[in-house]
Amino acid sequence: MKRQGSSKSFVERDLYTSKFRRIETRDIEKYFFGDIDNKASPAVDYFENFTHPPEAVGSALQDILLYMSTQKLRTPKGLSSLSSKIGTNNKDVILQQMLQLREYHCAIWTECIWLIADAFQSNTKFIVSDHPVTVYNRECGPRSQWCRESNDPDIWLHGTHTIFPLSIDKVLILTNLSWVRNPYQSAIRPRPNPNPFRNAIFKLLEVQILRHLSEEEVRQINFIIKSRAYHYIAAAKEEWLYPEEHVSKSGWNTFGHGYLFMPDPRPIHTGGEIIMGFKNGSSAAFDEYGRRPWDGDYNKESKSHSEWDTLAWFQGEFAQLFGPVRRGRCMSVADIDNERDSDEFHQYHLGLQKKFYKERRRKQT
Repeated sequence: MKRQGSSKSFVERDLYTSKFRRIETRDIEKYFFGDIDNKASPAVDYFENFTHPPEAVGSALQDILLYMSTQKLRTPKGLSSLSSKIGTNNKDVILQQMLQLREYHCAIWTECIWLIADAFQSNTKFIVSDHPVTVYNRECGPRSQWCRESNDPDIWLHGTHTIFPLSIDKVLILTNLSWVRNPYQSAIRPRPNPNPFRNAIFKLLEVQILRHLSEEEVRQINFIIKSRAYHYIAAAKEEWLYPEEHVSKSGWNTFGHGYLFMPDPRPIHTGGEIIMGFKNGSSAAFDEYGRRPWDGDYNKESKSHSEWDTLAWFQGEFAQLFGPVRRGRCMSVADIDNERDSDEFHQYHLGLQKKFYKERRRKQT
């Protein structure tokens, strides 16, 4: 355990130094990452202070996505993972691939449900690791095949959450829509349309805010961040460095009843097709998973109603577990969701769960 400033923490010399004809160059860090980092600072501030109704997002979305995507690739752990995936230890080849894949995670994250949670009510605050974009899948414990050495569960697996502390008090949590609509399926199967190399639509009004974490939940998040770190973690207070003193190591898949990172499903709906028209008379359409009209699976879930039952069931289960107070609020029509569901609406969600529980039992028998 060391006490030192940020300029001396998580430092590795010549991590991005490449050689070309025996000439060393540090241009990657100076010109490429320098520009990304400079743009990221106001973008992180924007989402740290995000409110509804939201201010114009400008370039903040693109800037934070690119920053997080490159952060996941450029750390020692990220570079080690990339090395194993492309099958080479050649540093120049690895760095070249890192630059080419800098937007690798952006489309998938754009289509996630975004939740900004806070630790204001907790005495313990967030720690940070040397691999600051952390991923968590409840079916992939630290000793699973998905987490061996420098590997992480892929972000396009149904049950993979992405966790990124925005500050000591705020954390950004990204969850695949398919997992919110159906958390009863396998968490390690790919979500619909897992292709990362494509355009995607971001729904700003569906960002959930005002999730207030308990101290137990903050410690669980810190435990996960520490478990997925490469070598180092940092905290503002020494006692925060040891979340395992308060968190059961065997509870990996049961934190928060298994829903520690889950956004509140009650504002979530089925469907989600977006159709856009342009001044030149052309148009474009996307379904909720980024598929285009010529894709054979376009609107597949909406046509088959395959997610309607599971979402209704989950909304009822969530209401039963956590009560009528919302654990994340977004925009509905012209205003932010109520903090608390009415008794009638709460009973409606509980009734949905009972209804589909009976239906499931009927089908099983």
